[in-house]
Amino acid sequence: MGRIKLFIILQLVYLSSCMDQLHIVYEWKQLDYQFPSEEARKQALESKSFIPENNIPMGLEVYEDRLFITVPRWRNGVPSSLNYVNMKDNTTTSPKLIPYPSWAAHSTGQDGKPSEIISPFRVRADKCGRLWVLDNGKIGNLENNTVKYPPAIIIYDLKTDNLIRKYVFPEDQVKEDSGFANIAVEDMDCANTYAYAGDLGKPGIVVYSFDKNESWRITHHFFHPDPLACDFSVKGNNFSWTDAIFGIGISAPNPDNFSTLYFHPMSSYNEFAVSTEYLRNQSIADDNFEAFKVLGSRGPNAQSSVSFVDPKTGVLFYSLVNLNAVACWRTSNKDYKMKNQGRIYMNEETMVYPTDIKVDYDDNLWILSNRMPIWMYGKLNQSDINFRVFSAPVLDAISHTACDVTARSDILDKYKNKFLNITNKIASKFQPSAGASISPVTFAAILCSWLIASILL
Repeated sequence: MGRIKLFIILQLVYLSSCMDQLHIVYEWKQLDYQFPSEEARKQALESKSFIPENNIPMGLEVYEDRLFITVPRWRNGVPSSLNYVNMKDNTTTSPKLIPYPSWAAHSTGQDGKPSEIISPFRVRADKCGRLWVLDNGKIGNLENNTVKYPPAIIIYDLKTDNLIRKYVFPEDQVKEDSGFANIAVEDMDCANTYAYAGDLGKPGIVVYSFDKNESWRITHHFFHPDPLACDFSVKGNNFSWTDAIFGIGISAPNPDNFSTLYFHPMSSYNEFAVSTEYLRNQSIADDNFEAFKVLGSRGPNAQSSVSFVDPKTGVLFYSLVNLNAVACWRTSNKDYKMKNQGRIYMNEETMVYPTDIKVDYDDNLWILSNRMPIWMYGKLNQSDINFRVFSAPVLDAISHTACDVTARSDILDKYKNKFLNITNKIASKFQPSAGASISPVTFAAILCSWLIASILL
């Protein structure tokens, strides 16, 4: 009996080690930039146009050999709010950020007009080779002298890095407390593309048609925060947030050629969904209030910020703010319940506040963590690694979780073979004369351990 217990413990440890298969690609103690010269950097520090401790990475995107990083201007001293890292350069894991598309795009002109890019949170590269930048338009919103410019969607050609279009939101679609943080792009047709921008400050979605070059605002009570889910606790920092619709992820096209938009407020435990058929036309959305669906709950203490749908596997990835974790749910699963949600990665040191999640066009999952609550309500230790970018192939990341898309019989065979190998090695140490065979009873114990592990993990 003692040996069976030992086998169960060993298998639980083994299964646990199969989780968290992300690896760290980049990490920074503080952000720095590739200034034109060392003299230019020195002048930026002296003039306070660059204050390193005020720079925090918020969004990421990957397209071909570039990793894009946004640094919103929440505080003064951010020299460039949209940047990239050349992933071909493997000389360092803490690379300097290169302003995109140029330094000039982030500088006020001699005529006093604001820069081309003000303060984006999230960006999205579409399949048509365009970078969609959702610019919040606010500078210093964590300080007393907030400057507001109209929020906008800025679109760049990623092949030439030229500006395609800058669309400024109409005044009637921007409210006093508006804050646009997240964008989803429906790009099944490169000409007839739609973008969905969530307003976390004044609950709503602004829908933008690339073809018509116009937008409209849609409201629904599902966009609002849940007053019972406004309390957060991250690394000893207790705070209240009332952020409305925040996480938005869009599926691949459905058979009707529309997509499903999955969304949730930051201050909520629930996930919601709506077909884009009801978002592409404001009057249709207003007339079909019931088209917005409640999928279910993530459970207590499971508020989520960002989310993203992998179009190939149909897996919805999302952060768990209070739990320092990233989780998943297979959208093909009809039941959005806790038992059907898998853990991708959890760590109280390296995954403090997962702030953005993306899947690139090579089927790799990317996650950015930035310790934002500590940065906002305290002070980061500049001797520590504070910002990290993680990655793994999607299939590796979801392996052995409730989101695994591998056939269940294949998974059982995989476990059986691995259990046989590891158990034979252990058995040979306990019974050297017995060789490397195991009995049916022992294998049954191992299979039971797998079932126990599946329930616990």
